[in-house]
Amino acid sequence: MTDELTFYKPCKQLQPYVRYYWVLKSRNRFTTLTFPIGCPQIIFHKKSPLFIPELNKFQSPFTISGQVNFPAHVCSAKDTEMVVTVFHPHTIKTFINVSPSSFYNLEISGYDIENKSLNELASQIFDCDDTTRCIQTIEHWLCSTLRDKSVSHLNRIDPVIKNILAAPSTSVTELADIACLGRKQFERIFNHYIGMNPKEYTRIVRFQKSLWLLQNRQNDHIDIAYTNGYADQAHYIRDFKTFSGYTPQKLISKYRPYSDLFTIPI
Repeated sequence: MTDELTFYKPCKQLQPYVRYYWVLKSRNRFTTLTFPIGCPQIIFHKKSPLFIPELNKFQSPFTISGQVNFPAHVCSAKDTEMVVTVFHPHTIKTFINVSPSSFYNLEISGYDIENKSLNELASQIFDCDDTTRCIQTIEHWLCSTLRDKSVSHLNRIDPVIKNILAAPSTSVTELADIACLGRKQFERIFNHYIGMNPKEYTRIVRFQKSLWLLQNRQNDHIDIAYTNGYADQAHYIRDFKTFSGYTPQKLISKYRPYSDLFTIPI
């Protein structure tokens, strides 16, 4: 069996909350360098979970992955089957009733948040042998959970996230103005829904946008630094090393650049 990676588009009702789903099936051992992507995920491991050496732990069969600010070399056993929901940066709390700030830089077990409905979903996924049915089951759970929720916070956070994605060099004060909030209140609410402070999150978005430019063969690093609002090229290289472990030039020589945040795979 060769590696099989499949992406699924969310239904129209869930598109403001879910970016996409993906399923990976593999019988090969692999090690993959991953970067901070700026989006939380819910992961179901139907076979062997992945090992995260930077955290010195295996992911739980049922994992909630939060915002992180470090690269990781994830390792598989010989048999992998993952079903993953990738949320927009600010929407996972709508479904799990736990602030993403509580699992900042962590990969936690979904069972630890003691959500009976979510635990039942995990059982259904693990009992299901059909990939398409798994995605349909997740969608049904998300839609049914959404019916019982107030989503008024999206009216404030949505335009902020859109602005950051379009112009990650926007200052925190300007972002607070977009949300019609004072700076301190804005930073608290932002951290509550996104899982890290706005300044740190904009750094990750700038890094991901730089990856996207490199992915699309724009190799002028001075221009990339200028386009993304870095103070200078040294600042660009420093952030790149923080989030990937490599300078931009070294990364290109070893890996194919890929931006999870700015690539729409479906």
